[in-house]
Amino acid sequence: MAPHPPPPLEGRKRRIAMMTSGGDSPGMNAAIRAVVRMAIEKGCEAYCVYEGYDGLVQGENFIRKFEWPDVRGWLSEGGTLIGTARCMAFYERPGRLKAAKNMVLNGIDALIICGGDGSLTGADKFRAEWPGLLHELVENKELTAEQVEPFKHLNIVGLVGSIDNDMSGTDATIGCYSALSRICEMVDYIEATASSHSRAFVIEVMGRHCGWLALMAGVATGADFVFIPEKPRAENWKEEMCKIVARHRQIGKRKTIVIVAEGAHDQDGNKISPDMIKDLLADKKGLALDTRITTLGHVQRGGVACAYDRYLATLQGVEAVKAVLEATPETPTPFIAITENKICRKPLVQAVLDTKEVAKAIEAHEFDRAMSLRDTEFSDIYDSYMTTTTTDLNDAMRLPPQKRMRIAIIHVGAPAGGVNAATRAAVAYCLTRGHTPIAIHNGFAGFVRHHDDKPLGSVREFDWLEVDNWASKGGSEIGMNRELPKESGMETVAALFKQYNFDGLFLIGGFEAFHALSQLRQAREKYSSLCIPMTLLPATISNNVPGTEYSLGSDTCLNELVRYCDTIKQSASASRRRVFVIETQGGRSGYIATLAGLAVGAVAVYTPEEGVSIDMLAADIKHLKQVFKEDSGQSRAGRLILINEKASPVYHAKLIADMIRQEAQNRFETRDALPGHVQQGGTPSPMDRTRAVRLAIKCIEHLEKYEDRADSAILADPQSSTVIGIKGASVVFSSMKDVEEKETDWPNRRPKDEFWLGLKDVVDVLSGRPEVPRPESPLLGWKAKDNKRGLI
Repeated sequence: MAPHPPPPLEGRKRRIAMMTSGGDSPGMNAAIRAVVRMAIEKGCEAYCVYEGYDGLVQGENFIRKFEWPDVRGWLSEGGTLIGTARCMAFYERPGRLKAAKNMVLNGIDALIICGGDGSLTGADKFRAEWPGLLHELVENKELTAEQVEPFKHLNIVGLVGSIDNDMSGTDATIGCYSALSRICEMVDYIEATASSHSRAFVIEVMGRHCGWLALMAGVATGADFVFIPEKPRAENWKEEMCKIVARHRQIGKRKTIVIVAEGAHDQDGNKISPDMIKDLLADKKGLALDTRITTLGHVQRGGVACAYDRYLATLQGVEAVKAVLEATPETPTPFIAITENKICRKPLVQAVLDTKEVAKAIEAHEFDRAMSLRDTEFSDIYDSYMTTTTTDLNDAMRLPPQKRMRIAIIHVGAPAGGVNAATRAAVAYCLTRGHTPIAIHNGFAGFVRHHDDKPLGSVREFDWLEVDNWASKGGSEIGMNRELPKESGMETVAALFKQYNFDGLFLIGGFEAFHALSQLRQAREKYSSLCIPMTLLPATISNNVPGTEYSLGSDTCLNELVRYCDTIKQSASASRRRVFVIETQGGRSGYIATLAGLAVGAVAVYTPEEGVSIDMLAADIKHLKQVFKEDSGQSRAGRLILINEKASPVYHAKLIADMIRQEAQNRFETRDALPGHVQQGGTPSPMDRTRAVRLAIKCIEHLEKYEDRADSAILADPQSSTVIGIKGASVVFSSMKDVEEKETDWPNRRPKDEFWLGLKDVVDVLSGRPEVPRPESPLLGWKAKDNKRGLI
């Protein structure tokens, strides 16, 4: 049969195809949804290629046009709904020739591929060969010159979907944090039985050439020993492991957890298997521990995507469509990456080469080079892990007595996931260096009122065994409240600082902790005992602390909220015609509502920054009525609206639900739902745990710089009072004085410039929300189309 000619280029819509390839990973469906809907929003036609490269070669029914409703409900689905398969035919030129022909016949000249480095390498090769493939198709009379004329250039953009997080140039790949969540969940379960029976467990996780999952899981769960391909332990690793495990048992630990990546080996390249490790731990001449092996296998790939993977995949999908539309024939094939907190485009070829260099370096036993090719966070986390697991066994890190400090640790504000993990890391680092870590219980209120109570005083030194099992604990084990130093009595606080001879202060908490540090800094001129280095690690579910784009606990909160919304949406979908209005926490910051809206596909999100008006509500209700009118009942028709608790002093969740119900006139149902303090989370997410460790150790390292400074030097140095944070693509310590004066919206308890504001437009675009009237006097004068970070 003669091939059908594609539509003429002039006057037709651009056609963009989406494909998933290689191993599946949670979050791929979020990427597909984002690409399809963003392409349609930009005036293009969206196609999906089923079964990866195999579908591209097969053609026929494997390349299908997608419309807006076709991806409804995909955010909460695991794996990839358009399938993925290995395709040997695409490895050969005849297979790529068929793929090129099928793309031309379908009028497609742009391809967005979500897969691993192998899939993306194949895509770049396909693009390089494209002109030659078209020429050959014409020469062979399979296509005419007129048919191929509109498709001379092929644009390709890569999205990295991989649970191993093994692509160089990006901090995270789509699916890696979901897999890590699964591992940590399993290890947390195993720890309970290990402790009960005083057993050892050897847990094998995925990672042939990349130890990211093993390392992060080791840090997040407080494992005793970790084996990764990039950094084999010393030649005497058997003695080293047994020494560390024996020491941990000696100080009172009842459980032993060893995590090993499937690609682990020793410095000579010999494989280290779980059985080898088990035999060592169980050896009756040595530790003689009752030891079990657990291989997690493909459970690591399973389940729905966590909140982070959903919005990472969504934002990268949006950026991929932009990259396609902005590309020229000379543009190198890009892939979409994230560095710290910033979405960016990077050259695909270089990233693939760097990724392959890691495997080559490991094979050549150049392990320092292999580590250097990983991102900064990987190296930081590895160093942090080594510090926290060999607390009193590393004499090389111990400081001389005159350089050791008495460092107070206090929690201020409301509970947030990761607070205990940060405290554990800080205590471990202090003990390794020879410092004295001191717990202040129950914030400044406890400090002032109960400091001299015996034996339950609020000020006492930490010991290692006390904090060892805090890695996975939620809340605050030393207690926290919102009281500020001035409310407790600044004079008393200063006197107690002098009495206990503190050399440094490490605060962990939310906006109250930020405010407390501001008060302490300003009181230095009056009280010399406060002339010590102080630093704050932001921890609050609201993510509203100035000086950072990420606070501990915000990721845990989003996961809990997304889980809640998924359950609610399932109920809404089951009844087909139901809308839920869900009230989120977050204070006067709409971060949680907006990011959750992005992750669950909310119809609308109402935030304090924008406000709520009667005209806006009327427009949204009109939109909902139209949506349900057009819905045939065959698709998942449940809808969600998220409203921040302080979005409006008048319009709250129940009132909005009642208004929608009144206007719906029985065409559909409406309910309100309040997840409340469930959002503070139970078990902290792996991201909050690992970042807690990394950032807490950086904070103590920062305090160490001031161990011998005079009071006058402390007063004169703005960096002696800081807040640590992620800003764009960097981790930075910001001077409190500068942040207080230049970056803080004090009346609304949030940063002046909130990096995520532009994301609300992404929520609206991908949910299909039409342009609605905006309130005339929003709190910040923000407009929905503002785009501060260039994400949309």
